[in-house]
Amino acid sequence: MPDSGIATLAPVDGLRVKLTDGVLAVSIDRPESLNSLTIRVITGLADAMEAAAGDPAVKVVRLGGTGRGFSSGAGISADDMSGDGGAPPDEIILEINRLIRAITALPHPVVAVVQGPAAGVGVSIALSCDIVLASEKAFFMLAFTKIGLMPDGGASALVAAAIGRVRAMRMALLPDRLTATQALDWGLVTEVYQAEEFESEVDKVIARLLAGPAVAFAKTKAAINAATLTELDGALEREFCGQSGLLQAPDFKEGTKAFQERRAPNFTDS
Repeated sequence: MPDSGIATLAPVDGLRVKLTDGVLAVSIDRPESLNSLTIRVITGLADAMEAAAGDPAVKVVRLGGTGRGFSSGAGISADDMSGDGGAPPDEIILEINRLIRAITALPHPVVAVVQGPAAGVGVSIALSCDIVLASEKAFFMLAFTKIGLMPDGGASALVAAAIGRVRAMRMALLPDRLTATQALDWGLVTEVYQAEEFESEVDKVIARLLAGPAVAFAKTKAAINAATLTELDGALEREFCGQSGLLQAPDFKEGTKAFQERRAPNFTDS
């Protein structure tokens, strides 16, 4: 592979990045936790997307996860939330916001490959992509309010832009699993495939994008995002302000404790 923005990226534990024949395959590689996100993985994802934007060798980006899931979102364990660098929660949110902006600003088509669970900010990452392909085994869940938090990663704009206000409220306030079939019916994903055919169908879609007009794709993506994601920057700022406070509140501590103890939380609205 010739020297390029992608070639100069430093390896990141928990992330796979490979450029082959115009396709940049970026995979979250933490299958033991259904690809929960650490600060280092989030930063690595954002770095890869920003590098891809200026790399002439990249034509299409394939974003997925290894193992059974796409991503279970930002981990709530001490190791996941801080990583080796000891990053505070606000920094994690800002890095997630950088990632979402990088994906939506990328001139190349980005395909989310969702073979299993997408939860929390994993949903935000998937929906920031241009095409969302799901296996029949996938499900989507905005689980934030279960632990006393609010959706972030631009979810308040991305989900509503895809499925409308009423359904977005249902996903956020009544955080039940949305099956792949329901997600397709609601307009949350582009297509759903049978599990045994999933990888081959993903390859077909990526091949079509590779053969398409790159400049026209870039202008089309920019135009559609400009028309439909007018509130994305505002949503990211509002979510940052709201989440920063919620992360310091007793209800979040109770919510995470209840999650780890597998019981219903006892929120006190504090």
